Amino acid sequence: MRASVGLLLLVLLPLLPCVPGLPFYNGFYYSPSGRNLGNGHGEGLFNGVKLVVETPEETLFTHQGTSVTLPCRYHYKPALVSPRPVRIKWWKLSENGAPEQDVLVSIGQRQRSFGDYQGRVHLLQDRELEASLELQDLQPEDSGRYRCEVIDGLEDESGVVELELRGVVFPYQPSQGRYKLNFPKAQQACEEQDAVVASFEQLFRAWEEGLDWCNAGWLEDGSVQYPITLPREPCGGLGLAPGVRSYGPRHHRLSRYDVFCFTAALKGQVYYLEHPEKLTLTEAREACREDGAHIAKILMLCSAFGLRLPTYSSHGC
Repeated sequence: MRASVGLLLLVLLPLLPCVPGLPFYNGFYYSPSGRNLGNGHGEGLFNGVKLVVETPEETLFTHQGTSVTLPCRYHYKPALVSPRPVRIKWWKLSENGAPEQDVLVSIGQRQRSFGDYQGRVHLLQDRELEASLELQDLQPEDSGRYRCEVIDGLEDESGVVELELRGVVFPYQPSQGRYKLNFPKAQQACEEQDAVVASFEQLFRAWEEGLDWCNAGWLEDGSVQYPITLPREPCGGLGLAPGVRSYGPRHHRLSRYDVFCFTAALKGQVYYLEHPEKLTLTEAREACREDGAHIAKILMLCSAFGLRLPTYSSHGC
C-alpha cells in the first residue's frame, strides 16, 4: 500500500503546470487571461493593472425632498483596451452604533435596492466606468456616509461620499414640562415633528450659528448636551466658557431630559393665515384645511425662517 501511494504521488506531481511569472495562491495559478481576471489583451489584476475608485473629498450638501447624485467613478492603471464586467455595491456606513445599511447592488444592467431605499435609488450608467448613485426624495435620515465599492474578480476598491442635508436644529420639550423624555420618548417626539434626533455635529454647527439654549437635551449618540453662546448664572455659571456643554452618555430609559431635533429644509411655504376671529386649535386646523393647507408644526417654522425663541421658552428653534 505504501509503495502504491508513493507511485501515485509520482504520477500526479508532474501534472501540476509550471508557469513562470504567474502568481500562485491556495494551490492555484491565476492567469490574466482567465474569464474574470482578464480580457484577452494580456491585462489582468495580477500583472500590474490597478483598479482605482474615485469619490469627492468634500461633503455634499442638499435639502430634504430633493434628489442628489453621489459621485463615484473608477478606472484602471494602466487603462484597459476594453471594459470588463464589474460588481458595484453601495451601502450606508454605521454611525453611533447603528447597523450598516445596504443601499444598492449592481451587476451589469441588473440592479437591486434595499429597505427604505427601494424605488428611490438607481445607478447612473450613462458613461463608461461610472458607478455614481442617484438618491431621490431625500429624507432627514439619509444624511451620513456612503461607501461605493467596485469589485473586479478578486480585487475590490472603494471610496466614501459624505452627504449632509441642510436644515435647522431646534430644542423640544413636551407640553408636560421640562425634562420628561427618556431616549426612546425623545426619538418619538422628534419623529412626531417629522424630524430626527440631532447629531453632535448638527448641534455644534447650530451653536456656531448662534443657538443658545439652557436646557440639556438628548443627541443621536445617546449623550446629553446643550449649547451656550452667552455664559450666565442659570446656565452653569459665569465662569464657564461658551460652547456645547456635555453631561456625557446617559441611561436611555432611566434618564430624562429634553431633546434636540433636526429637520432638513422643507419644500413648500409657511404663511400667516389672517382670520377675522380668534381661533381655537381645532378651528385653526380647519381654517388651514379650507385654505388648501395644513397647520404648521414647530419644525416648519424653524425650517422656513430659522427662528430662535427666547432661551426659556418650552419649544423653540
